[in-house]
Amino acid sequence: MDPVRDVPSAEHYRSRARRQAGTPAPQADGLLDEIGSRVRALREGRGLTLSALARRAKVGKATLSGLEHGTRNATLETCYAIAGVLEVPIAALLGPVGEREPQIAGASVTARLLEVFEDASATTELFHLRIAPGRTQRSPAHGPGVWEVITVFRGTALVGDPDAPSQVLAGSHLRFAADREHLYAAATSEAVEASLVIRSPRRPAAGRAGTPPEDQRRRRPHLRGT
Repeated sequence: MDPVRDVPSAEHYRSRARRQAGTPAPQADGLLDEIGSRVRALREGRGLTLSALARRAKVGKATLSGLEHGTRNATLETCYAIAGVLEVPIAALLGPVGEREPQIAGASVTARLLEVFEDASATTELFHLRIAPGRTQRSPAHGPGVWEVITVFRGTALVGDPDAPSQVLAGSHLRFAADREHLYAAATSEAVEASLVIRSPRRPAAGRAGTPPEDQRRRRPHLRGT
């Protein structure tokens, strides 16, 4: 045994502490800023104020502000909640897949975006998933008509309806509706390795140039012509 090489690094202990506390790992350099810039651009393109998006996504205003400015870690749960309100696939927040495969983590799931496929009717995202044992991850409802297919390679997963989740064994797959709240969990003490396909129907572009933010439209007084 090499006495130097086998000494755990400081990052090893930091990672173990994050796992024990259930804290998602930090994003790679630059990804936080990129996610924040995309969220802000999409929000402004839809005429939403920061307060309006935070309220509709049910996230704290300080959390959303920190995410947009790249100072707060973007969790999988927060990104899904924001993407749902903005009616875009989560890949629209994570950015293109190139030399780097964007990765984001939540309470129990770490998702790495492998590929995005576009066609006339839908956007299809392919992820590698790792579901850690001992915790359950709840995902908010995605947009209307969105469905997912999980294929398990190792371990046993519990996915789908939080009130009646389905068990998916290694070597099998399950398709389920994702336009309602759903969960992911490891059914045993073994971590789950899986792929996840998310197919989101295309929608007309929301918002237009010159449209006042939602809150301003609500507060603007009615002016009668003379």
